[in-house]
Amino acid sequence: MKSTVRWLARDCPGCNMENADLRGADLVAADLQGANLRGANLREANLRRAKLQGANLESAVLEQTNLPGADLRNTTLRNANLRGANLIRADLTGADLRGADLSGALLEGATGIK
Repeated sequence: MKSTVRWLARDCPGCNMENADLRGADLVAADLQGANLRGANLREANLRRAKLQGANLESAVLEQTNLPGADLRNTTLRNANLRGANLIRADLTGADLRGADLSGALLEGATGIK
């Protein structure tokens, strides 16, 4: 299944993956721009350098997720669980982080966080 997820993620801008279980998925440099990942479980997934611009990650589980260098511009992260996530050098410009839990998240060099 992971290889299928890897293939889909590489060419899946705008996909509807609401409530998908993507725990531990390898999604390095995936193009998920504008994707609906509302309520998805991405715990411990590798999204290094992923393109998530404009994606909906409302209420998603991103605990311990690897997101360094990810493009999260204009992403909806309302009420998302980002505890312990690696957001080093991620671009969160214009992201909606209302209610998001960033406890223990690594934010060095991240941009757009108010």
